[in-house]
Amino acid sequence: MSPGSDEGAVRQSALATHLAFLGALRDVSGTTRRASDELSRLRASRQGIVGKASGVFVPYVDYGERQLRWIDAGLTAATRLTHAASEVDDPDMQLALLRLAGPRLEATMMGAFLLAVWFDFLNLADVVLEQYPSYNVESLFANMDRAQKMLEPAMQALSSLEPEPLEAAATDLPALVGHLTNEFVATRESVRMTAENIEKLRVLKESIEALTLLSAIRFSLPSLPRAAPATLGMGLVVGSNGVMLGTRVVVSAEWVEMMHRLVQAGVLSLPVVSAAVRIQAGQVMMAKAHDKLPPGVREALGDGPEVRGMHVTGRTGAGMAEPPEHHVLPREFREWFEKRGFTGEMSIDRFCVNLERAKHEAIHGGGNWRLGRTWPNEWNRMIMDVLSKAETEAGRMLTPNEILRLVAKAMKRYNLPMNFIPRRGR
Repeated sequence: MSPGSDEGAVRQSALATHLAFLGALRDVSGTTRRASDELSRLRASRQGIVGKASGVFVPYVDYGERQLRWIDAGLTAATRLTHAASEVDDPDMQLALLRLAGPRLEATMMGAFLLAVWFDFLNLADVVLEQYPSYNVESLFANMDRAQKMLEPAMQALSSLEPEPLEAAATDLPALVGHLTNEFVATRESVRMTAENIEKLRVLKESIEALTLLSAIRFSLPSLPRAAPATLGMGLVVGSNGVMLGTRVVVSAEWVEMMHRLVQAGVLSLPVVSAAVRIQAGQVMMAKAHDKLPPGVREALGDGPEVRGMHVTGRTGAGMAEPPEHHVLPREFREWFEKRGFTGEMSIDRFCVNLERAKHEAIHGGGNWRLGRTWPNEWNRMIMDVLSKAETEAGRMLTPNEILRLVAKAMKRYNLPMNFIPRRGR
């Protein structure tokens, strides 16, 4: 295969990953839009959760709004990085930016699941307070309080964006959603038992079931080619329609393809995607805490040795120092970069790479002189010279994307890994 065709394949792969990322963002955005609509409806519910019981349930509505706010902020940040990726020519830099946005997408995906569950509780409370004033308010309040306390640690871990708490929360999420679902069903059953007559029972059933958000989360993209189904453990089947549990489609083939692309590119981690599948599969899978998906499903979602090697926990053993972080965009020129748009999600602290200590010293002109001769010049001086000359030629400030294009070329010349990590302790 010629170098030109190799480059074309890399560009096609980067484009497909970018489109998959946009599809995943749309899925989460759809859930948050529905939650936002429900929030507006609940705020206007003067005969229900906002107006009844002297307003004691209003803090629970406020809590839902706060969670929606950080999820929306995460989506905005991920979208900004995605736009930056779309405007960079170098496909490796495109993928690096998408990987940088990956934790935001993971957190918002998982947060959206929990938000949907919480709004189910809010809707249930609203229906009960409006239509069943005889129901024990103290009991309903206690149930809501218990559900919020179950929810809060996971929401905090997800919103922190710290890799280890985020992955731990994702691993625990199916069991948590299972417990919350059981709480929801128990509360609904308690209300049903106190219903005064059959007609009210029917209205209650229709009101509550029409408002559940979790069951409305669905995914859609172009379908996979037909394939022979492979029967897996626990009744899960992978075939041309996607992942199925019996005759029910758990996640569509389009969603599986989308996740496969993102996992293979190192943008999303398999534990997060696996948690999403287990939640969609329902009670059977959620009840088995920490249980892994069958191998066939994991492979369909992109699992493989090369993927496992991409996701390093960052933990070091006792007595071991953390590997040095190399700022690709020099820290001493922070203000220079900020004036050119490197703020927020595009902060220079987001553009770090791990290097072995000897290489890190050598690239900055110190340490082993023989190793230092691997590179033509000290990194910081070289990159600022390149950027300054480019600005002089352009006669204006460079845009972030123009800067990243030049940085990508320099990183390849210096053989630096195109895999950015946020600076520790930022």
